[in-house]
Amino acid sequence: MDETSEKRTITVAHSPDSDDAFMFYGLATNKLETNGLKFKHTLKDIQTLNEDAKNGVYDVTAVSFHAYAYIADKYILLPHGASIGDNYGPILVSKEKRSAEDIPKMKIAVPGELTSAFLALRIYNQDFEYTVVPFDKIIETVQKGKADAGLLIHEGQLFYKQIGLVKVLDLGEWWHEKTGLPLPMGGNVIRRDLGADLMKEVSNCLHKSIVYSLENREDALSYAMQFARDMPPELADRFVAMWVNDLTLNYGTRGREGVKLLLKEGFEKGIIPHQVEVDFVE
Repeated sequence: MDETSEKRTITVAHSPDSDDAFMFYGLATNKLETNGLKFKHTLKDIQTLNEDAKNGVYDVTAVSFHAYAYIADKYILLPHGASIGDNYGPILVSKEKRSAEDIPKMKIAVPGELTSAFLALRIYNQDFEYTVVPFDKIIETVQKGKADAGLLIHEGQLFYKQIGLVKVLDLGEWWHEKTGLPLPMGGNVIRRDLGADLMKEVSNCLHKSIVYSLENREDALSYAMQFARDMPPELADRFVAMWVNDLTLNYGTRGREGVKLLLKEGFEKGIIPHQVEVDFVE
């Protein structure tokens, strides 16, 4: 008996970003029928989640696709819930106009070595000095001149121009031009040892949550706003629209190809030490 009741509480971890919070709204606020499954939510920044995933801490967790390379033995990707930019993505910004050719001469503030943004930047060019800075301190680091450029992965992507920073490179645009594919940033994974049936059940609940949020957009958005770091509602709305889209509901062929290619290129450029088998819960 104990074993089944234990199995029925599923630990879920995701970041407090408005797009993640938006997706999990239906589940986190008990709006859905979950067939006896109970979900326990934990919110942590993506860098910490990537590290926790290496130790298999949570049943379901959001991770960077870069981090997936190091946890694929323990976790399998869910077929939904991803943040994928189609022709847009992380943006490298600086205080004065610089070109992408200058990257090797720069010191760049990056949001973490396991982030997909960092992986994409290194696929683009590996010859730069970098410093790891919490993602919400990157703009300030660039403004204070502590780094020549900063790699923006969150809402800073939407307002860097207003505060006088200039774009050096949009990695999503570059990737799209190079491959014709969307650039995957983060996805949700589930522990393989839960077994096929339970993985499928949990997967269905999470999918229902995303559908529910998209159908109840206003309520889901105001729920997500409590985690949105003082972001004005219209900015949060734009941010969520960028990162919760058709590819979130279902990767589709292009989304899956994007993930496989990102990890394959990472391996071929010597950034990831081994080839990564990309598996999805079907």
